[in-house]
Amino acid sequence: MTLHAITVLGHDRPGIIAGTTDRLAGLGLNLEDSTMTLLRGHFAMTLVCAGDARAADIEEALAPLAADGTLTVTVREVPEEEPHAAVGSQWVLTVHGGDRPGIVSAVIGEIAEVGGNVTDLTTRLAGDLYLLIAELDLPASVDADSLAGSLRSVADQLGVGVTLRPAESDEL
Repeated sequence: MTLHAITVLGHDRPGIIAGTTDRLAGLGLNLEDSTMTLLRGHFAMTLVCAGDARAADIEEALAPLAADGTLTVTVREVPEEEPHAAVGSQWVLTVHGGDRPGIVSAVIGEIAEVGGNVTDLTTRLAGDLYLLIAELDLPASVDADSLAGSLRSVADQLGVGVTLRPAESDEL
């Protein structure tokens, strides 16, 4: 049994998910983890599948999806790893305000500085309004109030608002 990371990127159209997962199931692959989204009209999907198929067989099975040139499909074998267990507590970070370069790097830099791990990150731009939502795993040693203060300081410099709150168990 091997694990493969598969990405599908390109112009969105109906049937991408159905066509991809049907071909993978036809190879006997089990879909273990996935994320799929639209990014400004472009479809982006990453899958981690387990099974006995070779990467070349997966590429061949998915080739028809990319035949018209509107999608790019990649397949890569990845090592088997246990999912990372949370080492501290889970938090949700929200940033919103006027769009400008550097928001993600500055705010997420504060999380990295305290040893926090971003487990999910989504950003959206609606007109001039920028929104970032991140799920975080913070080490137990982190003083959340101090981190929230650091985040507010960075947010003030960027002209955006920031909120850090504990994640509800049913949110993740």
